[in-house]
Amino acid sequence: MRDELILVQNLIHEIRGQKVMLDFDLARLYQVKTGELNQSVKRNIKRFPPDFMFQLTPEEVKMMSQIVISSKRKASAPPFAFTEQGVAMLSGLLKSDVAIAANIAIMRAFVQVREYLLAASSLSAEVKELRAKVDLLALQREDDLGAVNDLSEDARKDIDNLYLAIGELSSRIEEKKREPRRKIGFQQNMED
Repeated sequence: MRDELILVQNLIHEIRGQKVMLDFDLARLYQVKTGELNQSVKRNIKRFPPDFMFQLTPEEVKMMSQIVISSKRKASAPPFAFTEQGVAMLSGLLKSDVAIAANIAIMRAFVQVREYLLAASSLSAEVKELRAKVDLLALQREDDLGAVNDLSEDARKDIDNLYLAIGELSSRIEEKKREPRRKIGFQQNMED
């Protein structure tokens, strides 16, 4: 089942901003000819509004042919692209056991692609949030470094002032050492 889902997921393409499957891939999965699939769709065209199915333009065919179409399709008419809702609508037209099993696999694949995209966008939002936090931390770090530099400049000035004060005190002490000291204590009168 896992391999089947991977196979189907690889057949889902993004065209015009929508996740779609092309008619020839669906026909291969349903084990019918592409012409038969398209004939069934044309007979029930009211079931397939433009948001369920659209035909590729020649420009889209050229773009897709580099990726997908060249090796798979030889018809002259551009292929039809079916959205998830279009594929679901096809299930009502094709009633063989193979078509039913293929449709179930396709629906599961669309769900998994959608879940993957939701998870990826959620992770992307988390990554953006983490980047914003890292940027904020970097700015705070720069501010902190600036404040430390300011503090260290202030501290350098304070240290210089301390050295000057110590120097002045040292010179005063030296001067005091050179001055004769007045004797303290009991003095005797020597004349007696």
